[in-house]
Amino acid sequence: MTITVKTLNRTALLALSPFVGILIWLFASQMTIQLSSPDGIGLQGGQTARPEGMIAELAGGLDAARETAVHTGQSIKKQLDLYNKTNAEMAAISKLAAAQAARPLAIYDGKITARLGKPSATINTDKLRAQLFYLSHDGFKSYAVKILLKSADSMRMVLGGSEVGQAQTTLQAVKEHKAAVGVNAGGFADGGSKRYPLSTTILDGKYVTGFEPSYSDLFFVGMNGNNELIGGKFASKDQLDSKKPKFGASFVPVLLRGGTAQAIPLKWQISPRRAPRTVIANYKDDQLLILVTDGYNESGSSGATLAELQNLLKGYGAVDAYNLDGGGSSSLVFGGKLINKPSDGSLRKLPTHFLFFK
Repeated sequence: MTITVKTLNRTALLALSPFVGILIWLFASQMTIQLSSPDGIGLQGGQTARPEGMIAELAGGLDAARETAVHTGQSIKKQLDLYNKTNAEMAAISKLAAAQAARPLAIYDGKITARLGKPSATINTDKLRAQLFYLSHDGFKSYAVKILLKSADSMRMVLGGSEVGQAQTTLQAVKEHKAAVGVNAGGFADGGSKRYPLSTTILDGKYVTGFEPSYSDLFFVGMNGNNELIGGKFASKDQLDSKKPKFGASFVPVLLRGGTAQAIPLKWQISPRRAPRTVIANYKDDQLLILVTDGYNESGSSGATLAELQNLLKGYGAVDAYNLDGGGSSSLVFGGKLINKPSDGSLRKLPTHFLFFK
């Protein structure tokens, strides 16, 4: 097929006509065309682009931003240094204040410890510190354990079995409950083949056999949730509940109240006059003192009198003191070993025990 020059010109004119129309419309409307340079800087139609000036302007801005960032970083560092220094100073002040606050307690502890002598053994953990002392007096030997309770679960009372009426030795109770120290607790009454706790007894905040108002010379002694020794005679359940007892047992008589010796009932002065004894007491800083004395038997011819124990306890600096079950019941276990010499020749099975945990 033969295509003439005239035909080509006509075809080209038809193809270009839309673009020509667009150009005419743009010129007629005087629209400004925005172009972009390779570095992203916009150029308007009719203007001459100056990339080097724009780059210099941007570089200047970046330098200013960098300088601001440096100053800001230095300021933040100074603030952090000041904060850390202040924290270190406050920590040092707090540590010094704590040390100063603890100093009187440490001095007091040193004094009461010195009255007992040098400890023969010490158990010191996060839960408690228990110090064992061997003491010698005219006519009898005794053993003391001074105990600092450090946590709410470092001491509790347990029954002599899984139910009321059962009994076991203090050594058996210590081993079963994995305790560090154990001592016999309240008195008991036998009934058939059972051995029941005497009078008011509380275990885990609950009354084991109900509340019984204090009668004759009986008292209740135990601990509250703040590791404080509580005790005395209580005429009503509400009166005892106000002390918030956690556990405790009953026996006779009260030996010290506020560091003052209490009158000893005549019966307990002579029946028996001397005997193995177990006493629980406290100090002004709420540390406990367990005192156990030896005796050959329960006939009244060996061991300590209650009046002698009162004098000893006052000399040791005790505040309140309560006589627990004694005679063949007196039992002291420390570090898994029996410390005293039971007058029965072997440990007696009992319905309640005070245990201390490490």
